[in-house]
Amino acid sequence: MKIAIIGIGSVGSAVATAVQNTGLAHEIVLFDRDGIRARAAAEDLGHASAFSYDIKLTAVSNYRGIRGSDIVIIAAGANQKPGETRTDLLQKNAAVISDIVPKVMENVDAKKVKLIIVTNPLDVMVMLAQKLSKLPASRVIGTGTMLDSARFKIILARQLGISTRSITSYVLGEHGDSSVLNWSAVYVGGIALDDFCKQAKLSLPQTTRNTIEHRVRNAAYEIIRGRGATWDGIGGAVADLLHAIINDEKRILTTSIVDGIGKNAVAMSMPRVIGEKGVLMNLHTKLSANESALLRKSGKIIRKNYDAI
Repeated sequence: MKIAIIGIGSVGSAVATAVQNTGLAHEIVLFDRDGIRARAAAEDLGHASAFSYDIKLTAVSNYRGIRGSDIVIIAAGANQKPGETRTDLLQKNAAVISDIVPKVMENVDAKKVKLIIVTNPLDVMVMLAQKLSKLPASRVIGTGTMLDSARFKIILARQLGISTRSITSYVLGEHGDSSVLNWSAVYVGGIALDDFCKQAKLSLPQTTRNTIEHRVRNAAYEIIRGRGATWDGIGGAVADLLHAIINDEKRILTTSIVDGIGKNAVAMSMPRVIGEKGVLMNLHTKLSANESALLRKSGKIIRKNYDAI
């Protein structure tokens, strides 16, 4: 399995480390316009491989170097700065994706390649990448709300005093400020959340739920404020997505792909079955009337941002 990573900044570097640590690739190509940066990253990661997996690492600044790649991960673009939203990156990163995707497609096999999009604002970039690549929507996959869903699960697990492995919970819609926490479909050990709370004699009032929602939606901002950027979480999400694809796990993840036709088409995160061929099935969870309304609103925001570029 040959995997190319486009953009070796802080996020791309973290993704490269996470990909190497899966042990699933026989070759990782690190592409950056700055060849010195790419070579330095490959050298550093190569030293780390002595303690993990023996993987061929190639640094390139020419797109010819990605030829033969089965999966291309696009992590290039401007990152959020303190005080910025993901949407603030819209125009500059649209230009980045518009430059990268055609060049990638000139050097890969369109019949089999899969694109994984990491660049923000994620859902809009997925739509743009799918249009430019002309690939089936099932093979242009954004990490979407995988990280948001993980944050939801972790924060809720701490509140309930339960292992995260026993909780099923999803964040839907935009990977951004209009994301929707799908409380109606939260299960703990196969038991609906409200029933679990009754059995465990726990209270989870609306005020606590509001606090959890705030913490989930603002987690990235808090990390950026204290660290300058977020990278480890997204690296983990990409690695998890690769596991599902390469091992054909047919696992359900909240990824973002384009769904719909024409002006109704939008990329947003929903639970989807992921396997070797990419997205195999779209799923629809139980939603309250309010969650349904918020999800429609989220889709309209994504579509409006896409139309703006």
